[in-house]
Amino acid sequence: MNTVTAFITGANKSIGFETARLLAAAGYLVFLGSRDRARGEEAVAQLRSAGFDRVELVVVDVSSEESVRAALAVVAGRVSRLDVLVNNAGIPGNFQVQPSNVDEENLKKVFETNLFGPIRVIRIFMELLRKSEQPRIVNVTSDLASLTLHNDPTWVYYPFKSPVYGPSKTALNAYTVALAYELRDTAFKVNAVNPGYTATDFNQHRGTKKVEDAAKIIAEYAMLPADGPTGKFVSDYGESPW
Repeated sequence: MNTVTAFITGANKSIGFETARLLAAAGYLVFLGSRDRARGEEAVAQLRSAGFDRVELVVVDVSSEESVRAALAVVAGRVSRLDVLVNNAGIPGNFQVQPSNVDEENLKKVFETNLFGPIRVIRIFMELLRKSEQPRIVNVTSDLASLTLHNDPTWVYYPFKSPVYGPSKTALNAYTVALAYELRDTAFKVNAVNPGYTATDFNQHRGTKKVEDAAKIIAEYAMLPADGPTGKFVSDYGESPW
C-alpha cells in the first residue's frame, strides 16, 4: 500500500479540521478523530463535499483507554501502517482561577486530556507507527507552555499565567523531548508544534490568527522530510524557547 496515512485527534473543527483538510489536499488518507460522532460525521461530510474523498471518521475520546483502543481497531482495520499522528485534542480548563486557589479536579481533567491523552494515543498507536518508513508525531502545544517566555516581562502574553492549561502543555513538551530522544536513532520525527493564538471556540474567537494560517505549521511538521528536525518546540516564527 503506497497511500500515506494520518490520524488527527480533535479534528472535527477549528485547527484540527483545517489540518485534516491540508493533509487530505496533500494526498493523505486522513482519519479524522472526533469525540462526538455527529460532529465528526458533519466534518467528514464537509470535507468530502469539498472534494476530499479520502477522509474517514474515527470516534475517539483521548481520555479513555477503551476509546483509544477502539480507535486503533478502526484504523488498523483499514490500513497496515500509520505515517502521521497529530495529537490535537485539548481543553482549556478554567483560565480565570488563581494558582493559589486551583482545584484538583480542574487540574486532573485538563491533564487527562492535554497530557495523558496524547501519551495514551502514542502508546496505543505505536504499533502502527513503527510500520511506517517515515513516521511523524506532532504534539500540538502552545506559547503558554514556555517557562522562558513566562519569565519575560516584555512578552505580549506575560500576564496570562493559567495554572492549569499552560502547565499541561509544558508537561507535554517535556514528554515530547523524552520521546524524541528515545526514538533518536529511528526514522521517527517527534515535535511539539505551537499553532499560535488562533481565533477558535477554545478562546471565544479572540485569537489573532485564522485557523487556515495556524494549521499550516502543524501540517508542515506532519510532513517533514527525512532530514527534518526532531525533539523541537516550534512556532511559525521559528524555534520557541522552552
